[in-house]
Amino acid sequence: MTKKLHIALLFGGNSSEHDVSKRSAHNIYDALDKEKYDVSLFMFTKDGILLGNEDSQKIFDGEPEDQVVAEAYQKMDMSSPLAPIMALNEQKEIDFFFPVIHGNLGEDGTIQGLFKLLNKPYVGSNIAASAMSFDKDLTKKIISQAGIRNTPYVVVTPENRADYSWGRIEEKLGNLTFVKPAKQGSSVGIHRVTNAEEYEKALDDAFKYDYKILVEQGIANPQEIEISILGNEHPIASKLGAVRVPKDDPFYDYENKFVDASGVVFELPVKLPQYLVDEITDMALKAYKALGMKGMARIDFLVDSNNVPYLGEPNTLPGFTNISLYPQMWEVSGISYSDLIDRLIQLGLQEFERNSKIKYDFRKLGTERVGQKKYNED
Repeated sequence: MTKKLHIALLFGGNSSEHDVSKRSAHNIYDALDKEKYDVSLFMFTKDGILLGNEDSQKIFDGEPEDQVVAEAYQKMDMSSPLAPIMALNEQKEIDFFFPVIHGNLGEDGTIQGLFKLLNKPYVGSNIAASAMSFDKDLTKKIISQAGIRNTPYVVVTPENRADYSWGRIEEKLGNLTFVKPAKQGSSVGIHRVTNAEEYEKALDDAFKYDYKILVEQGIANPQEIEISILGNEHPIASKLGAVRVPKDDPFYDYENKFVDASGVVFELPVKLPQYLVDEITDMALKAYKALGMKGMARIDFLVDSNNVPYLGEPNTLPGFTNISLYPQMWEVSGISYSDLIDRLIQLGLQEFERNSKIKYDFRKLGTERVGQKKYNED
């Protein structure tokens, strides 16, 4: 009998997408073939502390999270420098990690660094690709260098805020802009801005989530198009999907994405001119490779009234909730939910095997010999 792969499913986290992650993890857990995989659950609390399988299962099953967390903390030695990850020690043989942590910890390279230290395979992009793709400013710099169209922008920080008045922004980017924290997901802290008062309020709010803020040129009444990417060195792209938000909503925000999508229309696959489908697909695959992403990504686009596409941003650990488009776009492209999960695990194992062949040479220094030092007077 073939030994089952023991998978650690990590979810939660100390980001604004904590509850989104819990929903995604539920769906992935249900889709994991229990004939192939033994699954242990590990939830990062809102404080960034990892809970073990038993406590994580309680929360998974609907027990009050705050109560379970409080009781778990009482049993932990918080003075230990390893307290945030000590729960991993309860499982002696973890073969593979499946992170479903959206936003901080999960998509910024942090958890990938832990997996690298543990020398274990995992789903998704590595440290560098995750960090670059999570930072909207770095993403834009890299895809711009690769010749991939995206909207003009400026970076505002607490240090240079005084230099970027609304008047200067309007002169540089026009009178429709979007204010975005550089390192946040799920539209958290994002504001549509058309005047000075909205601009200052948007910056005040965005600075709660990051100290680097993007102010991007807006596109009037764009189509919001998404595409799913799957693979390592030779990625494949799904058919395209579209998100049609109610006319009264300024953009596809957190509420639309995860709380109440009853007014949102998901068009799968979206009907667009073939040349536009080809262009978006090509841009997405180029961006995936330019950023060094592996495993999976959902890449979002805005298409203006002239059918010109602009790459919005990539998501290295996209949502797997019932509303999320990443798995739905693969469904309409011929890959079932359970098959998709299997493929992601295989891609993680293949990437680990590939990286294990990289050599590190260590040279002994021998006796240190220092040359003569000459000090000059000022």
